[in-house]
Amino acid sequence: MTYSREIESDNLDKPVFGIRPVIEAINAGKEIDRVFIQNGLRAELFQELMVLLKQDNIPYRFVPIVKLNKITRKNHQGVIAYVSPIEFANIEHVIPGLFEKGIVPLVLILDKISDVRNFGAILRTAESTGVNAVVFPTQGAALLNSGTVKSSAGAIYNISLCRSDNLKDTIDFLKNSGLRIAAATEKGAELYHQSDLSGPLALIMGSEGEGVSGEYLKRSDMKLMIPMMGKTASLNVSVAAGVLLYEVVKQRHF
Repeated sequence: MTYSREIESDNLDKPVFGIRPVIEAINAGKEIDRVFIQNGLRAELFQELMVLLKQDNIPYRFVPIVKLNKITRKNHQGVIAYVSPIEFANIEHVIPGLFEKGIVPLVLILDKISDVRNFGAILRTAESTGVNAVVFPTQGAALLNSGTVKSSAGAIYNISLCRSDNLKDTIDFLKNSGLRIAAATEKGAELYHQSDLSGPLALIMGSEGEGVSGEYLKRSDMKLMIPMMGKTASLNVSVAAGVLLYEVVKQRHF
């Protein structure tokens, strides 16, 4: 099932700037990836914008004006928004739909993967291995732009992407829906190929700097480790995701 809507790639990195244009984009139903707002902004229509952002759960961040000026030298009025290349799905709608169709769910949760190339590469592998949905936090995830589209080789248009305002609640929802939660961690107690990954599953991949957050590890049913035979401490997160997802494919189909 695809919830995507393609946007010309040439326009992905062109932001919408100015308070009223951003408000109009939201009201027109554009899928907004995120909004940057100048620190201390108190301009006319500011409150109207904030109401819309909170009402539609659109990610926003207050930043120094220097950051906005680096994005565009045009009159941004302290507000710049990026339009998403896809329409986001709701994980609470996706899971019941999968069970109704007799599909064993495979969900990938990305905990603060902020590098665009890693994010895109993971989406490419996820789509290739039959992942049904990719979940990531509303705040702290990579920007969805032309770099994401390119590194995903277009896979971003063929997989359900779900933003979550609270990953703890999302994980609890998945557990209550019958999915086992597996977290990838170098401190794992189980070798990944010795764990049963064949049933309904949600796999959590953490950022390269911090790994999977402790609060999510506590909610995990399995803590999976990929053995490292050399002196390097860990794999790139996109490579690690590929190793684990193809183990799922092996267990489910071969």
